[in-house]
Amino acid sequence: MKRILAGLTLASSAALMTAAPAQAAPVNPVKALQKQYKAGHGVRVSETYRTKTNGKSGTVRTTNGSLGFGKSGVVAADLRFREKGGLAGLSPTRSITVGKHTFVQGGIYSEGLPEGKKWIRYQDASVMYTSQPLDVFNAKVLKALVSKAKSVKGGTYRGVLTFGDVSKIYGEKIDKRLAGIKISYALDLNAKGLVTGVRSAYTLDYGILGSTTATANTKFTGWGAKISIKAPPSDQVVDLDELGSDTEVPQEIPNGSLNSLGRIG
Repeated sequence: MKRILAGLTLASSAALMTAAPAQAAPVNPVKALQKQYKAGHGVRVSETYRTKTNGKSGTVRTTNGSLGFGKSGVVAADLRFREKGGLAGLSPTRSITVGKHTFVQGGIYSEGLPEGKKWIRYQDASVMYTSQPLDVFNAKVLKALVSKAKSVKGGTYRGVLTFGDVSKIYGEKIDKRLAGIKISYALDLNAKGLVTGVRSAYTLDYGILGSTTATANTKFTGWGAKISIKAPPSDQVVDLDELGSDTEVPQEIPNGSLNSLGRIG
């Protein structure tokens, strides 16, 4: 939450999203989600995140990969990224999260490494696996998306939340100037109550500098699939702190120009 708010200034109304059809929704999608939390299983994720500033295209970021579950939620991930604009030069092309370690490679993360090393390991890293400001793996967020919806049709819930609303759900404080920014969303649930997609949009108004609109379209498939995510071979890994103080590798892993709330662990 703190990372996404760091780039925000003045609030404005959010853009509306066009929702895709889905099947009828069940009574309790939170329970349906919790039943999926079994070690050795998970779900596949794909996402497209875009920004436009004053009507001109900015960042275009795509994410594809798998999320692994534990008893309490998402505990591992293997993701591939492609990005144009924004922080493309500073973003990895692949990341693997296992336990409290995150391994990344590609772009600046593959430059100047010791011979034979292909991965950089970050300690206690909490990878942002999505640029989606609405984390459907958070039970309180998922419940709010359903209960706050203004319309329900064919399993698709449409509504509006503010960043102030979301900050309360996460139990985090937010600048009052930002609290009124509206996030329009569309949540798709299948007949089993599982999330098949979530789309969101919001607009940031910078006054005379113009405005930036961000949209995120996240899809989930293969719920319950057997997924095994392992760390890269140890002989190909170098720890971040072993690279020295003169390294150009970022001390934190960026996830687009406006980072998400979605976290692993």
